[in-house]
Amino acid sequence: MNINFNIKELLRIGTGSRTEKAKKNIVVLFIIHIFNFISLMALVPITIKYLGENQYGIWLTLSSVFMWLGNLDFGIGNGLRNKLAESFAKEDFQSAKKYLSTAYAVFAIGIFSSLIIYLIVHPFLNWVFILNAGNYDVKSLNNFVLIVFVFFAFQFLLRLLTSLINADQKPALNGFITLCINILTLAVVLLLYLISKSSLYLYGFIISIIPFAVLLIASYILFKGRYKHIAPSFKSIDLKSSRSLVSLGMQFFVIQISALIVFATDNLIITHLYDPSQVTIYNIAHKYFFFITLVFNVFLSPFWSAFTDAFVKLDFEWIKQVIKRLVQVWALLSIATIVMILVSDLVYSIWIGSEIKIPFSLSVAMGIFMIISNWNNIFAFFLNGVGKIRLQFYYSIFAAVINIPLSIFLAKQMEMGITGVITATIICIGFASIWAPIQYKKIITRTAKGIWNR
Repeated sequence: MNINFNIKELLRIGTGSRTEKAKKNIVVLFIIHIFNFISLMALVPITIKYLGENQYGIWLTLSSVFMWLGNLDFGIGNGLRNKLAESFAKEDFQSAKKYLSTAYAVFAIGIFSSLIIYLIVHPFLNWVFILNAGNYDVKSLNNFVLIVFVFFAFQFLLRLLTSLINADQKPALNGFITLCINILTLAVVLLLYLISKSSLYLYGFIISIIPFAVLLIASYILFKGRYKHIAPSFKSIDLKSSRSLVSLGMQFFVIQISALIVFATDNLIITHLYDPSQVTIYNIAHKYFFFITLVFNVFLSPFWSAFTDAFVKLDFEWIKQVIKRLVQVWALLSIATIVMILVSDLVYSIWIGSEIKIPFSLSVAMGIFMIISNWNNIFAFFLNGVGKIRLQFYYSIFAAVINIPLSIFLAKQMEMGITGVITATIICIGFASIWAPIQYKKIITRTAKGIWNR
């Protein structure tokens, strides 16, 4: 594979409004993500100094558990994204308004239902045990979790805005919203570190309220401005149209739930197999190599809905050009990942100091995970964009079933420690790196039949 190319070559993916949108988003996203990465990297050592290794591990585990809440939309977020992209391609803004209004209504029902269910089970939960939180008082920690849960719930409702922005092929705008959240979070945590004593409760409250506030303000501005013509309204709610959202969305929902079991349970597994401090070590390695995914997402983000647009218009040549360029970007970043593995010990010592030791084996595994994950995402974005997700649906269930027992087996029985947890994830996603490109090839050459075309 020839990987001698520059950024201009990478962006040479044809002409037209779809291509121009992608190019502009890639350039702007690259600039935004540089600052996003700097803010994320700066936040880690400040948070560790403020909370300590153990409390930070507790928070990471809790926040990963609440990530599961984001899938209570039954996949409507991704279903909405595809439906809106199709409506925009056809310039059918009346349908777009109907889909958007209905999605907010259905999602709101799901969020409020989840809050009611949680309030019912809340008195019976013991978050000290769930988080392996040691000496914390059960009542105070449970009440803290309840407050955080409420903010996370409404935050996920507001995040439907990101599906609209992505469908409009403006991921750079989502990147800017994320940047606002990250910079505000960094500033407030730094202030807490300077003027306040260590407090998991205060930290968690601040971390929860900032995304909620930023998304609320962004929603108000955009629905009063750029998206005024399709802003959600009660009279545009059409529950009949929710069937088309849910039919595709339910498949996305199962895929998302399965992905959460594969990816988001790692912190919970580690904290119970070992202790919260090991979660901190695991996440430091993850955040270091996440730089590669962050850069790759700069190139990848504009294309989910662009693939939808191109597929609706039968522009297969454009799709093939984009996939080719994305594979070239992946190859270059894979080489960068290998370099990051080799210099990881030096970077860790500069970044977080010498007090916390990151096993080199964990860095190797995390780097391999990022390489495989980025490869899979190229084809997942295409398949998701064109709605051909049945094979992904079945495979995700298989991966979810084997992930947790495999993680425990490798970590404990094979004595791989926390490296075994990410190794199990690598195994779970590894097979998809083979069948997903095959499905793409069959669809793009119009030879896909049966499950390959669903």
